[in-house]
Amino acid sequence: MFAFLLVIHAIIAAALVTVILMQRSEGGGLGMGGSPSGLMSARGAADFLTRATGVLATMFVLFSILLAVLAANHRTTTIDTSLARTPAAATAVPTAQPKGDAAPFAGGAENAGVPAGTTAPADNGAVPLAR
Repeated sequence: MFAFLLVIHAIIAAALVTVILMQRSEGGGLGMGGSPSGLMSARGAADFLTRATGVLATMFVLFSILLAVLAANHRTTTIDTSLARTPAAATAVPTAQPKGDAAPFAGGAENAGVPAGTTAPADNGAVPLAR
């Protein structure tokens, strides 16, 4: 029902724009010509377009309020989680040791700069991925 009312609202908006553009402005505008008597005289067309503008503008405002109320009262029963992000895994951040604390390092070229009791990760040629 909401989609149907939204389509009707769009049609009313298009009709309102059309009627406003057809009205005669000070410079002549896009006013339509017609016979000099009856409904399509200059005065008859102006009266008709003025009334049509008022009616369409009122309908546009009422439909806007109605659609706003329907959208506010629309309750969803499920939540779409297809685009939800998964929380990133917690990674341990190594802490720097203070300069005054001289921790012993394991010897050897392959373990240079690695604290004693731990081993350096094996270099298998893999390039770490940027996060």
